[in-house]
Amino acid sequence: MTNWPVAEGVFELGDLKVERGGTIARARIVWRTHGTLSPARDNVVLYPCSYTAQHADMEWAIGPDSLFDPGRWFVVIPNLFSNGLSSGAADTPDYPSVVTYHDVVAAQARLLREQWGIERLAAVYGFSMGAQQAYHWATRPGVERAIVVCGSARTAVHNRVFLSSLLRTLEAAPEHLGNGRFSAEPRLNLKAFGHIYAGWALSQDFYRAGLHITALGAPDLETFLRTDWEERNYKRRAANLYAQLKTWEAGDIADGGDLAAALRAIEARVLLLPSTTDLYFRVADNEAEAVHLRHARLAPIQSIWGHRAGAPNGIPEEFAFLKREIRDWLET
Repeated sequence: MTNWPVAEGVFELGDLKVERGGTIARARIVWRTHGTLSPARDNVVLYPCSYTAQHADMEWAIGPDSLFDPGRWFVVIPNLFSNGLSSGAADTPDYPSVVTYHDVVAAQARLLREQWGIERLAAVYGFSMGAQQAYHWATRPGVERAIVVCGSARTAVHNRVFLSSLLRTLEAAPEHLGNGRFSAEPRLNLKAFGHIYAGWALSQDFYRAGLHITALGAPDLETFLRTDWEERNYKRRAANLYAQLKTWEAGDIADGGDLAAALRAIEARVLLLPSTTDLYFRVADNEAEAVHLRHARLAPIQSIWGHRAGAPNGIPEEFAFLKREIRDWLET
């Protein structure tokens, strides 16, 4: 239970055409909000989802003593397409081959405008795929601040190698029908998928320090891989996992064009918070981006938790760092 207003609903988009061809039939966004929208509609924080995350997975960041105080901010969480709540590949006939972040952000903009009359954002905050959405939002007018946690403006080549390993693992399933569709859930391939992911989401230093045992409570590596990775993937539909990977793979604010020019055109103030041991959203990527941004601050998270440092629920030092950086950024 919370002691602040919480609301949720479903926004119907109709048949939604996407930029690379195809239509999401009867598209919908499931949303949840925390806090109260101010009369001037000037206290909005958009909080888009990371890979596979649903709104309940992300609410650790909302609270009087967390990153966003709902007594001040109106926090909107729009569930990402194919996360199991909003429209997705697993339950939508003829789902498009690729739904880009541009498609996602355009749909979210409709949600904000038509549901609440919101045209401006005090901030957009996101982690991982949510961070890439935040970057795409930053290219639009009316966004004051973008907070990019373990993300990038363009999915890097090495990042795409990681994504390719996951996509090829799903495609190798006997149940794969083509184009990310499956006749049944491919459990053996989902097991392999989880083991691959576990080697990328957490750093070599994390495993060397034995944090999967001392911090996360697993009795051994085999149990950790089963409970934290295999079983988590079994809760998601393979078609949705595949579709979100395709969105991530296509991430690029410049659509293959001049990335430096796209970054220079951003008017929003951008806070870049990469993890020093993230294996796919590297500090170096953000360093290369920051030099082209008009208003940017780069503050790496010093951590051995790899990519997971950007979602530090239950990780005290990393959480304290994010809270301090984000709250200070919102005040300047």
